[in-house]
Amino acid sequence: MLSLMTIACTNNTPTLNPNKPLIVAHRGGADLGMENSLSCISKGIAAGADMVEIDVHLTADGEVVVCHDATIDRTTNGKGKIEKLTLNQIRGLRLLNGDGTPSDETVPTLEEVLQLVKGRCALLLEIKKKKDQYEGIEQKVADLIVKYDMQETVVVQSFNDYVLKEMHRLLPDLRLELLSFTKVSNVEDYPFISSFNICRYFVTARYVERIHRQGREVKIWTVKRPCRASRLPVDGIITNDPNLFL
Repeated sequence: MLSLMTIACTNNTPTLNPNKPLIVAHRGGADLGMENSLSCISKGIAAGADMVEIDVHLTADGEVVVCHDATIDRTTNGKGKIEKLTLNQIRGLRLLNGDGTPSDETVPTLEEVLQLVKGRCALLLEIKKKKDQYEGIEQKVADLIVKYDMQETVVVQSFNDYVLKEMHRLLPDLRLELLSFTKVSNVEDYPFISSFNICRYFVTARYVERIHRQGREVKIWTVKRPCRASRLPVDGIITNDPNLFL
C-alpha cells in the first residue's frame, strides 16, 4: 500500500501529519469553479488540496474525457451522451459558468489533466463505466498514466469491480480504491484495494477501526462542511471545497 506521504500534493512539498486525513478536491473542487474543468482543478491545487478528484468517460472515437455525467447536458451548452459524440463534437461546446452562461473552456481530455497536475498534485481518477460500456477505457487510462510516468501519483477508483480488476491486471502496482455507497463487509474479496471510499452517512468510527485493523483505509464522500463525519478517524475527506478543511 502506498503511504499517504507518497501521493500528496508536491506544489509546496508539505510535510503531512500521518494522523490527519488527506483532503481531496472533488471534481477538482466543484465549489471553486466549473467542476472537472482545467481552471477548477488549478484552483483545487492552489487551495492546497492533497489530491484532486476527477471523473472520466470515453467518446465515440475512443478519447478519454473528463466529465462527471455520462452526458454533456448539465455542464455544457450542448446535449448528448459522451459515448455517442466524438471528441471534436464535444470540443465544439463550452462549459457553463455558475450562472449558466457559456465560458471560454471546453471539456478537457484526461491527457490535458495529467499534463496540468504532473509534479503539482496527486490525482484520484474515477473511471465511470456501466456494464458493456466504454470498451477498452481501462487500457487507454493505463497507457496515459504510463506515458506521463505517473504511476506513483495517480490513484484509480471506481464503483465497478470489473474496472478495478482490469486496472490491477494492466498495472499491478497502481493504487486502487473501491467506491461504495454503503459499508463494504467482504473486504477480503478485494486484496488489491487500498482504500474503501464510502458515502459519509454510512461510516462509523467502529467501521473505520475495523478496516484499519485489516491494513486498509477509508475515505468519505462528499463532505460539504465540517461535521461529525469529518471528525471520524478516516484517511481522506472528499469535498467540493478543500478550503473548509485546510
